[in-house]
Amino acid sequence: MTDTTGSVFCTIIPPHILSKLADADDPQLSGPARRTLDADHSHRGRRLTAVAAAVRGGDGGVSGPADPAPKTPKRTIYDAGHGTQLPGTKVRAEGAQPGKDATVNRAYAGLGATFELYLKAYGRYSIDGKGLPLDASVHYDRKYNNAFWDGSQMVFGDGDGEIFLDFTIPVDVIGHELTHGVTQYTANLAYSGQSGALNESVSDVFGSLIKQYALGQTADQADWLIGAGLLAPRVSGVALRSMKAPGTAYDDDVLGKDPQPATMKGYVKTTDDNGGVHLNSGIPNHAFYLLADALGGKAWERAGQIWYDTLTGGELAADASFADFARLTVAAARARFGSGDEQEAVTKAWSTVGVATGA
Repeated sequence: MTDTTGSVFCTIIPPHILSKLADADDPQLSGPARRTLDADHSHRGRRLTAVAAAVRGGDGGVSGPADPAPKTPKRTIYDAGHGTQLPGTKVRAEGAQPGKDATVNRAYAGLGATFELYLKAYGRYSIDGKGLPLDASVHYDRKYNNAFWDGSQMVFGDGDGEIFLDFTIPVDVIGHELTHGVTQYTANLAYSGQSGALNESVSDVFGSLIKQYALGQTADQADWLIGAGLLAPRVSGVALRSMKAPGTAYDDDVLGKDPQPATMKGYVKTTDDNGGVHLNSGIPNHAFYLLADALGGKAWERAGQIWYDTLTGGELAADASFADFARLTVAAARARFGSGDEQEAVTKAWSTVGVATGA
């Protein structure tokens, strides 16, 4: 058992974006950003006790004897009513019909899409592999510019309407945050430096795969964007991040230019954001895109399977480097598919982004 309670608060919007907004001259932009930064800091600063421990990987999400009962999600959506007390008022339970609040309905559907990808593609029964109930709170705080996983549930802000819209709009954002939970219960990658960037990248990978699975898209049909639809019309950009072309998601007068590197040549050395976890995640993100593009077809079937096997295989250390992860993906490709196209494509993808695999 590995204690994870001190490192389970993970947000979709990185601090460098919020800090940029907090410095804006327009109080309609700076005010919500500062309040969001303050709220996020308070979450990170306290020891979260909702989840006492997580089980390191190795079971691939399959635990104990087969459960004869059908594996279905157990979703509950709460309305925080623009306050900060969680979870808020229960507004939709599993199996209930959609209501008038589109945010509630999107959150419910996004939890379901995430549950389905993990179950149908990888045989994983919810986030912990054992049927963990999926809880989410919407309408958190006022003009809160983020969404987060706190170790036990999802929380969504409504955005400020100026830079960010409702955080339930992109299903990949929901999948991204819930995947932090999967990582928590498997490899438990430390949230700093390269292991933290891998933690963020794994969430981007499976967030994108959840969207692709829900839309029935092949790798060449997917946009490979994280957070498409989240940016307000005034922003010059298409998403928060691009896996296909890191560094091109936005170029805006207020937000600045997307700073993500695509290869190790652009690796960012910084003490901000736990060592640049939201920046350097662009490198393994790009490696995954290159693999999925090379293999073609449905990315969750081969490329995603290799990443999932690596995450849950029990050999990935909590403080893994990019090279550690890369080496294990090559081994996972060989173990799952043999010494063929998959292994070759994985090796080439990592080589292209400047990460050695040892292969």
